Order: sequence, then structure tokens, then C-alpha cells
Amino acid sequence: MPSLLLIIFPPLLGAALVILIPQRNVRLIRGVALAHAALAFVASFCLVPFFDRTTSALQFVTPFPWSPDADGAAALGVDGISFPMVLLTTLVMLVALVASLHVRHRVKAYFAWLLLLEFAVLGVFTCLSWSLFYVFWELTLVPLFFLVSVWGGKERSAASMSFFLYTLAGSVFMLVAMLALHLALPGHGYGMVEMASASAGLGRATQVLLFLGLFAGLAVKIPVFPLHGWLPLAYVESKPAVSMVFSAVLAKMGAYGLLRLSALLPAGAASLAPLLFLLGLVNIVYGALLAFRQSDLKTMVAYGSMSHMGFVLIGVASLNGAGLTGATMQMCTHGISSAALFLLVGALERRAGTRDVRHFGGLAAVTPRLFVALSVALLGSMGLPGLAGFVSELSTLVGTFQRYEYLAGIATLGVLVTAGYSLRALGRLFFGPLNPRWKDLKDLEPRELLAAAPLGLLIVALGMAPRAALDLVAATVSHMATLFHG
Repeated sequence: MPSLLLIIFPPLLGAALVILIPQRNVRLIRGVALAHAALAFVASFCLVPFFDRTTSALQFVTPFPWSPDADGAAALGVDGISFPMVLLTTLVMLVALVASLHVRHRVKAYFAWLLLLEFAVLGVFTCLSWSLFYVFWELTLVPLFFLVSVWGGKERSAASMSFFLYTLAGSVFMLVAMLALHLALPGHGYGMVEMASASAGLGRATQVLLFLGLFAGLAVKIPVFPLHGWLPLAYVESKPAVSMVFSAVLAKMGAYGLLRLSALLPAGAASLAPLLFLLGLVNIVYGALLAFRQSDLKTMVAYGSMSHMGFVLIGVASLNGAGLTGATMQMCTHGISSAALFLLVGALERRAGTRDVRHFGGLAAVTPRLFVALSVALLGSMGLPGLAGFVSELSTLVGTFQRYEYLAGIATLGVLVTAGYSLRALGRLFFGPLNPRWKDLKDLEPRELLAAAPLGLLIVALGMAPRAALDLVAATVSHMATLFHG
């Protein structure tokens, strides 16, 4: 039987090998890191034909001995919600490593931290124990702190400290709530399946309190207004590859945890659904308005990411099949488009030394490959029909309309604002008179095209033929919806 260990352990092994290689052997360091990330990527996509799309049961369950005192039955496994996240993670991390081949400063440490981060994220998405979930969740903090504080921009110290303190504060609430839930349930285990079954005996008020405590930690990662204060600094000051991981993978950890939490405490989720819906609407509209105000492309994409994650919140708050499907798909489609955007904005900044759209113009004739790639990423992100974002946002809006009716229309304001700033950015970058300053600007190189191509192809493929992705999530989402509607 295929084993998930072949997916999560190659990055850890790669990190260990990179540490053992002398610092001067830069080419070998890069090769080892890429090889182990590629191994995880290939192993994850090799599981696709074996994934049973007709069942909501956990698949590829693999024993993972943890601490016998905490949870002797810890294991790894995936279903229709976690498996797409595993595929997304291995793809984005491989692209991030390819995009990092130009890094010259402390190369060994940089690639080792990236591989350790991939191991921790994959652990979050595959573990079947809440104790392991928390350990992997906290483990992501360490590599991220160093990736921002050592390789970030001028404000890297403030950015890394802001992210660390926000996330650590949220984790305290998560830990307290997790321990309280552990003690409140008979058997005192941490297994996700066992805890979900046992939590049915908890009263609604208890579920609400526990849900709020766990949600506090998850909300920081998504991030949910008003816990987004760390976002602009961390996203903007990081290397493009690290920004890709923040938006495409780390934010999805919080959203994935929210879906698991809703299944764990369904009565609490049902009671707090209106609050989640309200927070989601604020995220969508407020994030889009903040993005619209920006002339810095990276800051625009950062706030746009906050806006798009609002669709995940309102999809979960719908508590029905269409909304939950939209939320799960939004995690995938936004992960792909945001990774492409940060990658391409980083490529432009390396050439021009600036991200300010006001300084450009007419680049379509000078950098046609960048024009096509960035157009696909921006149009896909704004939800243009035929591209990936449209499928997820439409499904989310249908689900929220079924529950909240015309209040769901507020979310369309965010869609309109997103279209506005996306088209404005394209216009200022690529059309109009050419700024003579950029007449010799270099187009995307083969290495950058290699990194961007799979993301661009997926944006188109998921928009034109979304059935394959929808089939992956359908059975699990349908089962989850029955928890709220019987």
C-alpha cells in the first residue's frame, strides 16, 4: 500500500543532508534540496490514481509512533480535504525551491529551513492526532522565524517578531482549549476521529467555548480580521519564495484547521456560523479595499490574499455542501494563484529594483512572457470565468446564498474591487507608453518559466476542467455537511 511516509520524510531527510554538506558546495546543496522536494512532489502525485473518490473514509493510513503517554495511536492519513492540501504543498514548496536558486546568502541554512518547513506543513495536513497537529503547527514557527529574520528585507526583524508573537499568542489559546477538550472527553485521547465521536456528548455552550479557543490560534494564520496585523510586514519583507509559502501554504493551514475544527465541534460551529460569516465578509471587503489602495505590487497581493481567504470563512460558515466545496476549492485555487503572483512580482523586482506600479508602463512589448504569466495569475486570482478562481468563488457564493440569502451579495463587492485593482495593475504595468527606463528590461528566464509554468497551467486547467479536483473533495465534503444537517 502507498505510504504517506514517502511524502513527509524526504524533506526532513533532505534538510539533514543539506546541513552535513560543506557551505562552499553551493551547487550540491541546491541539488540535494531540489531532489528531496521533487521526491515528495512525485510521491504525492503518484497517490492520485489510488485515491478513492467515492468514500469519505481516511485513506493511506500509516502508523506514526508518537508519545505513548500522549497518544499511542497516532497515525498519518488523508481524506478529500487534506489530500488536495498535500498536493498543493509539495508543488508550491518545489516551485519555491526552484525560485530560490538565485539566493547567495547563507545558502545551506536557507535551503535546510525551507525543507524543514515543508516537513512540518505536511505533518499538519496528514496527522490524525490533535497532539501531533499541535506539534507540527508549532514546528512551522521556527523555520519561518529564521527565513524572515535572516533573509528578509530592511524591516525583517520587526516582521519576524510580529509574526512570531501573533502566532505564539494564538497558539496559547489553542493549547489551552485543546487540553480542556482532551480532559472533557471520556478516554482522554487525542485522535481526531475518536475525539470527533466523543465530542457529540458535549453541551452546546461547552462546544462554543472550546471552538472559540481553538479558532483563536487558527485565525492568526488565515489571517482573520482583526488578527492580521502581522501580515503586511511578514509577506512584504520576506523573500518571494517565502512569501509564496506564507500565502499559498501557511494561510491554508489555518483554513484546514478550521474545517477540522468544525467537524470536531459541529454544535459550536453551527452556533458561531454567523460570526464566521461576518468575519469572512469583513476579510473580503476590507482586504480588497486595502489592496486597492496599494501601489506596491507585493503589498497589493498580500492584502488580496487576506481578502481571498475571507471566501474560505464564508464557505465554512454556510455549513452546506456547496459552501464547503467552495471553501476547500478556494484553498487550492488561491494557493496556486497567490504563489504565482508572489513568484512573478519577485522576478520583476529583481530586474527593476522596484515594485511600484506607477513607475512602469508598456512592458507588454518588452517582456511578453512576463506579461502572459502575470496576466494569467491576476485574472485567475480575480475569478475570471474559465480560470481557477471562478469555480471556487462561485461555489462559495452559491452556498452562502442558500444559508444567508441576500447578505451573501456583500461578498461580491470584494470581487468587484479585486477585479478593479487587478486590471489596474495590468494596465499600469503592461500598457500605455513605454517608460524609457525599462526598454532593456529582461524577460523571464528559463528557470523562472520552469517555476511559473505548472502554476499557470493549473490556473487554466482548474478553470476549464474543474471536475477532477471537485471529485477529490466531493465525498468528504458531503459527509461533513451531514454533520450539520443530518
